[in-house]
Amino acid sequence: MPRTEFTPSITTRPVYPGLSPVPGAAALMLADASGAEALIELALQDAALIAAAHVIYIPEGAPFGAALAALHPKHYHEGPSFSAILPRFRKALLDAHMGTRLYLAGSETLIGLAMAEALAAGLPVDAIQSDHRGSIARRMQCVHCKGITEGVTTDPFTCSHCGLTLFVRDHYSRRLAAFQGVCVDAETPGIVPELQEIKP
Repeated sequence: MPRTEFTPSITTRPVYPGLSPVPGAAALMLADASGAEALIELALQDAALIAAAHVIYIPEGAPFGAALAALHPKHYHEGPSFSAILPRFRKALLDAHMGTRLYLAGSETLIGLAMAEALAAGLPVDAIQSDHRGSIARRMQCVHCKGITEGVTTDPFTCSHCGLTLFVRDHYSRRLAAFQGVCVDAETPGIVPELQEIKP
């Protein structure tokens, strides 16, 4: 799956410049089905990096698990969801030595959640690389009720917790791994803009 190119936006909007090998540094890699090809492409650039890496993969039904395992990483693990691999990912972060690089590839939600975990574990932001691939659906937080709605693809959208109609903003919280949604008709109740698909 090709890398997603996003339109430039505000400074809090995450950017995903892609993955490039850092020779000699320990590597922890995490990808979902959309991001698996990014790890395979990385292996073509530096086979030794993958051979020494700890790779965690969330296949979501995609056929890349065998190809990733065939790269013979030092550690390889598959799990059905982010929540399922989270204990292993947290342990890998705790065991990481100074200089370890984190490579993240896949959906915006996966990258955001994994980055929040890594930063909370003390990994510096400049040790994290990311490559967005796949869906542009967003994880959104309602600023009014603080509820999180997953998989938002339209603007505006309805908060799954309080039912308010929210504007999809590019303002992003690294801590929450979520974009922020604000009531779109607070000053003009019932007057809601036409629904549009979110674009990159």
